[in-house]
Amino acid sequence: MATLPKQLRLPIWLGACLFGAIAVFFLWEEHQAHFLGALPYVLLLACPFMHLFMHHGHGHDHGHSEDLEAHSHHGSAS
Repeated sequence: MATLPKQLRLPIWLGACLFGAIAVFFLWEEHQAHFLGALPYVLLLACPFMHLFMHHGHGHDHGHSEDLEAHSHHGSAS
């Protein structure tokens, strides 16, 4: 596949960006009520997904109960 000359790359890129901006504008204007009407449901659905996918990394060391007991009794005066 032959590459385009530098003189044609910028106009094609600008034309694609302009086309995309116009498409986004008309999609927003025509479907604004649908997007905004679904927004509360999208936010409610985002909560369980964030809980499922972001719950790791909170110090839940499953299967390392011996290490946890050692750390919890480390500072106790017995």
